Amino acid sequence: MNGAESLLQTLADGGVEVCFANPGTTEMPFVTAFDRTKGLRAILGLFEGVCTGAADGYARMAGKPAATLLHLGPGMANGLANLHNARRARSSVINLIGDHPTWHLEADAPLTSDIVSLASPVSDWVRTNESAATLAADGAAALEASLVPPGQVATLIVPHDSQLEAADRPAPPPARPTAPPVEEAAVATAAGALRSDGEAVLLIGGPALGERGLMAAARTAEAVGCRLIHETFAARIERGAGLPLVERLPYFPEQVLATLEGVSNIVLAGALSPVSFFGYPGLPSRLVPEGAVVSVLAEPRDDVEGALEALAEAVGAKSRPERLAVNAAGGSPSGPLDIENLGQVVATLQPEGAIVVDEAATSSLGHAVYSPTSRPHTTMTLTGGAIGQGMPCAVGAAIACPERRVIALQADGSGMYTLQALWTMARESLDVTVVLCANRSYRVLQFELARAGVAEPGPNAATLTDLTEPALDWVALAKGQGVPAVRVDTAETLAEELGRALAEPGPALIEALV
Repeated sequence: MNGAESLLQTLADGGVEVCFANPGTTEMPFVTAFDRTKGLRAILGLFEGVCTGAADGYARMAGKPAATLLHLGPGMANGLANLHNARRARSSVINLIGDHPTWHLEADAPLTSDIVSLASPVSDWVRTNESAATLAADGAAALEASLVPPGQVATLIVPHDSQLEAADRPAPPPARPTAPPVEEAAVATAAGALRSDGEAVLLIGGPALGERGLMAAARTAEAVGCRLIHETFAARIERGAGLPLVERLPYFPEQVLATLEGVSNIVLAGALSPVSFFGYPGLPSRLVPEGAVVSVLAEPRDDVEGALEALAEAVGAKSRPERLAVNAAGGSPSGPLDIENLGQVVATLQPEGAIVVDEAATSSLGHAVYSPTSRPHTTMTLTGGAIGQGMPCAVGAAIACPERRVIALQADGSGMYTLQALWTMARESLDVTVVLCANRSYRVLQFELARAGVAEPGPNAATLTDLTEPALDWVALAKGQGVPAVRVDTAETLAEELGRALAEPGPALIEALV
């Protein structure tokens, strides 16, 4: 057994089932070790950002770690954006980064780089292995770090000679850490804040957005009469009929300030105190109303669900919320596609148990309106703001949950960052339906120009937000990677093609001109 085999078997024995890989020369021992490792599946991604985004999506849906295998510092650098998103999502991801043999580093070969410095900003745990004899133990330590609740990104840098040289045996799998319980004093403080005079908000996020947390939070909100709001960009949230209707914190700071105006108490459960996504002149960075008191019931790494259930008991809540969503999605919109009818069609047709990966940016606003009253489903959103997450996350979600249909609501501009994910969908025959929202622009940047007072951008500014000349041909792009594709421009044809795609196995792409 060599070092690579001891490491991979350690991960497999610890419950890691999949590794999204884009290897190079320094990872050849890992490549051959996959054939001798039981229980660990290797999946090729044609770009490192696909691998890291897929690992994120898998971890969000499977509730356990995914691994990546990346090539030296530049390979990791190609995957950094989606590791940034994974870290913000608190996903369990283990990065295995191959490095030159230790004896070759002093030569300063062209691909030599400071991998630790590249990895540190997007990792909660980083270690460079020193020998094949300790590689399995380092793998177990990386696995344990990735499992710290609710999840962490762990990066292990593995020299080529450590992969190749003889090793003893796999390391025993670590015990899974548990989330620390919240103290009774925090529950009492939160209960008092929500019962106090003035308007109160229970702001939930992270682990609170599963069914258990949502139900407990809704019980409390009904009992005390406070508002229930969830964070803007959820790593994973359960939605649809039979679940509580929860207000979403808006995106733009003016909207957040208006939403929270007059609020005197904010209780955080798995969510962070609201801040502006960007810094705008004349607007505050921190969006808590002046004079409002913020109380923390549970940090994201705490037992958030247990804390919310304790809070519900503390305020004398009923055993079940009374106000739950009813499936009201329906109707057959017609006419040229726009944001509203696109969202209505998708929300109406998405099957029960669907996983919706939303990176459609401005084009998913209609779906956000209609989907809370559609069939029960899971939604994943862009946690870290680094675009190019959507289709890779859909790949990971489909591999984690092969029995569920995945719908990727994808904007055209951000889709171009990681369109290689389509190839992996085709190779793995994944049940992913991509609704590619093609407005042929960076529409959000056009909004930002207008917000900055630029009503009529000049020719240079306009060209930086325009995706025409030439227009992207997503039907050709998808077919070129093995994914069947069609183009639609009306609500009727979208409904027809989406219904067909959802009824057939395997991937499909629908370019929706909005």
